[in-house]
Amino acid sequence: MAAATDPKSVKVNLSTGTGLDIEWKDGHRSHYSFPFLRDACPCALCDEARSKTHQQPGEPPKLATGALPMYKPAVKAVSAEGVGKYAIKFHFNDDHEMGIYSWQFLRDWCPCEECKAARTTQV
Repeated sequence: MAAATDPKSVKVNLSTGTGLDIEWKDGHRSHYSFPFLRDACPCALCDEARSKTHQQPGEPPKLATGALPMYKPAVKAVSAEGVGKYAIKFHFNDDHEMGIYSWQFLRDWCPCEECKAARTTQV
């Protein structure tokens, strides 16, 4: 039996730069922009940095008080590859490529309003 966290279809929109679209086996659809995915990176370094600032995966980093935002090119994935049958990995245009995004992680952090609301009521 397929779990809800198993994707039915996965589409990585590298050429348009719009992100990742997943249709899950339970019929739910998720869209992840590349900036969201970069800010949600599950690698140990990014996870540790988020824990120090009490951020959730997908939240953009907070600027230090009084800091001026620096120009950075729009975050895009330059490549993507499957990791076994359980995950996907991206190489971003800032040269970061350490995160392995499991299907479970992606489903747990789906950025749609319905899933965000469900996460807030669970806390």
